[in-house]
Amino acid sequence: MEHSEKDQTAEDQRRVKKTDILRSFQVSFFAMSRLASLPWTFLEEDLRSNKSSELVSDILKQTCLHSLCRKFPPSGRYRRLFLSELIRQEAADGEPLDELYDALAEVVGAEDCTECYKSYILPCGDAVSLLENVALISEGTTGLVTWEAALYLAEWALDHQQTFLGRTVLELGSGVGLTGITICRSCSPNRFIFSDCHTTVLQKLRDNVQLNGLTEQLCPAVRVEQLDWTTVTEEQIKRVRADTVIAADVVYDPDIIESLVKLLSKIMRCSSAEVLPEILICSTIRNPETYSGFKQQLEKAGIGHRVITGPVSHVFPYNRISSIEMIKLYR
Repeated sequence: MEHSEKDQTAEDQRRVKKTDILRSFQVSFFAMSRLASLPWTFLEEDLRSNKSSELVSDILKQTCLHSLCRKFPPSGRYRRLFLSELIRQEAADGEPLDELYDALAEVVGAEDCTECYKSYILPCGDAVSLLENVALISEGTTGLVTWEAALYLAEWALDHQQTFLGRTVLELGSGVGLTGITICRSCSPNRFIFSDCHTTVLQKLRDNVQLNGLTEQLCPAVRVEQLDWTTVTEEQIKRVRADTVIAADVVYDPDIIESLVKLLSKIMRCSSAEVLPEILICSTIRNPETYSGFKQQLEKAGIGHRVITGPVSHVFPYNRISSIEMIKLYR
């Protein structure tokens, strides 16, 4: 009886582990994470110990054969490399599945484009799917891809939904829309205003907002607006009446810091003395000198800040070695 219970416990543990591994493959595949970061070691061990293609088949169903891949496929090149690695892994311990070769045949001739879909799986199982540029910098802007601080801020929002619940939220420098769409889908804001100034970024942002069912027809409380930090008026800011202001990865260029700080000063000045909006700025610190300069300009403008600490739930796959800091501003 004791052996039977131990065997059952071991089997239960393996089943839970397998579920976690399948989710890890799925989440990483749709976000187009570096292939080396996927849990190939577990697959190797499973193939050696079980001599079965069951796990490979399950991985295939959760990635290339999943309905999300049919609707919003990662780039053809990424899928080719992913399937080639799956075939290599299984070939080491047996004959690869026909479905693997069929799936590879579908993408062998796929044209490599400058854009691709990335999908970020939410805890509820839904996905935020975005059309992003393959290149990190294109058309003179970095705003056509999702950066680490946007992912971190989205994770923080999922852990602190009360910050956005029933509120009017203004996002500065929304980029392709990951953070804002996540908040709209999961945190129930009363209104949400996406904003950016680059024409191409704004068009892609509008496309992604619509892609995720947040069209102004279906969700009139969601808007996408052009907001030029250098020319925005106090009247425009007053019309928004934001309770919460957020921004991710906007402190990267010394040339725009002055206009950003002036904008933040205007936002605070346009608020009532009793109720200031909650202003949250999340930054990947790539250049400590630039980031320090931003904080110094905040201080000169009479704006204080405190660093928000504490762990966040790991929802999205990204490089967590990067130094990311989130601050809350106050007057």
